[in-house]
Amino acid sequence: MDPASNSVNVLIGLTGSVATIKLNDLVSDLNHAFSKKGLRISIRVVATKAALFFLDTIPKSTEYELYSDAIEWSSWHKKGDPVIHIELRKWADIMLVAPLDANTLAKLAAGLCDNLLTSTLRAWDFSNPVLVCPAMNTFMYTHKLTAIHLLTCSDLLGYHIIQPSSKLLACGDIGIGAMAPTPDIATKAASFFPAP
Repeated sequence: MDPASNSVNVLIGLTGSVATIKLNDLVSDLNHAFSKKGLRISIRVVATKAALFFLDTIPKSTEYELYSDAIEWSSWHKKGDPVIHIELRKWADIMLVAPLDANTLAKLAAGLCDNLLTSTLRAWDFSNPVLVCPAMNTFMYTHKLTAIHLLTCSDLLGYHIIQPSSKLLACGDIGIGAMAPTPDIATKAASFFPAP
């Protein structure tokens, strides 16, 4: 956080869950939650390849900069050029992975870093908070490995987990696995930063 400008840099990670379509709501709710505290925010978004599929279905916004795997490779040509996942980590004061799908959860718990999002989190400065918001089918969420992966992320890595809710899911099932409401995610994110 830059105390001189009362500005917080928020990095949002998007994964292959249909809840990715809530990005613009999340951005709006983050702006509202931080502004209530007298804080301004800058937002950057890192999307996995699977998340890009869902992003293509929603209106584009100028309220954030979008990063994907392609920029990681196209921006580096020689020693001394910026390494995007390191630059994003240096820039961010907080990271939200909202939504966090089962695939990326498993990668994070195992320490894999095969895309821009997982590489950014593998290089993370743990003095800055990470919030993860699981969003997946009920049977994926209640799978025994999911419980182990979430425990690893919370207890070993120190991530803050915002539990999913129960409702009618995009697949038509009713049960737990829907991403937490975006106002709740935004309020939790803002709670890490004191008002000026």
